[in-house]
Amino acid sequence: MQEQRQVVKVDGNVDKPINFVFVLLDGFSLLSFASALDSLRIANRMADRPVYTWSLIGEGGDMISCSAGTKFKLDQDLIELQRDDIVLICGGVEVKTATTKKILNWMRREARKGLRIGGLCTAAYSLAKAGLLEGKRATIHWENSDSFIEEFDNVELTKSVFQVDGNRMTTAGGTSSIDLMLKLIANDYGEGLASAVADQMIYSSIRTDQDTQRLSTPTRIGVRHPKLSQVILMMEKNIEEPISPSILAKDVGMSTRQLERLFRRYLSRSPKRYYMELRLHKARNLLMQTDMSVINVALACGFASPSHFSKCYRAHYNTTPYRERGAQSGRLSV
Repeated sequence: MQEQRQVVKVDGNVDKPINFVFVLLDGFSLLSFASALDSLRIANRMADRPVYTWSLIGEGGDMISCSAGTKFKLDQDLIELQRDDIVLICGGVEVKTATTKKILNWMRREARKGLRIGGLCTAAYSLAKAGLLEGKRATIHWENSDSFIEEFDNVELTKSVFQVDGNRMTTAGGTSSIDLMLKLIANDYGEGLASAVADQMIYSSIRTDQDTQRLSTPTRIGVRHPKLSQVILMMEKNIEEPISPSILAKDVGMSTRQLERLFRRYLSRSPKRYYMELRLHKARNLLMQTDMSVINVALACGFASPSHFSKCYRAHYNTTPYRERGAQSGRLSV
C-alpha cells in the first residue's frame, strides 16, 4: 500500500535540526522515554525533513535496561555536550539508586553551560539531587511526591502532568512526555506541526501544565457529596498535624454525628479510621522511598510517639515500620 501523508509546513529555522540527548538511567521507564522519542520521530516525518536529531547516552556507554527488562544499546558514555543541546534524563522506579555520583557530577557540569535540562517520570529526583531545581516549579510521578516533598523543600512541587520553569523541564511520567514534547514542538516549529504529530499518535486530548496527574481523591473513590469531599481534601492537606473529626465537621457546617454517618454511608468506615489510613499510607511511602528515620516518618505523619506509630502500622499492614524498612533495604541491595 502506498503511503499517504500530508507534509506540514513548519515555522522557524529548519537548516539546523534541534538535538536532544536522552540520558537513560538504569531501570528507566520505557513508556516515558518512548513517548518522548517517538514524538520527535513523527515530527521529522510530518515535516518531511530532519527538524530533530537525538542520541542515547548513559553511564558506561554500553548497554542499559529499561523498567521492562529490555536492553538498549547506548550511543555514548556521559560525554560533553554542545550549548544548544537539550538534555532529557529518563528515570524509573529505582531512580534513587540509579542516580549515581557520576551522573550527578555530569549533570552539574553540563548545567553550568546553561543547557536546557529535563527530567522524565521520576527523574525530577535526579535534577533536584543535583541542585538543578532550587527555587523552581517541578512535577514528579504522584507515587513519589511524598518522599520528594520531604527531601527537597526548596522545590515547589506541583501536581501538573508536566512543568516548564525557565531552562528546567519535568514530567510526571507515562504519556505526559507526549504533552511536554508537543509543547516544545509547537514552540520550535509552530502549532501546525505539533497538531500533526498529535493526530498521528491518535492523541486527541492534548494536556497543558494546568492539567493534573490524577483525579481528586473524592472523584477517584466515587464520592459525590460536596461536604464529604471537602473533609477528605482537608484531611489530605493536614497529615502532619491531624485535625479532630469534630473540628472537621464544624468547618463544613455539620455535626460530628452527621459526618460519621456520611463516612459510614460512602466509605464504610469512620472519619477517624479513614484519616488513620491516609496517614499510614503516606508513612509507608516515606519508609519505602526515603532514608528518613522511623521516628521522623512518625512525626511527619502525625504520630506523637514511635510506639503508637508502630502499633497502628502493624495493625494495618501486619508488619512493623522497622521490618518494612529492612525489607525495602534488602530489595534495593539485590
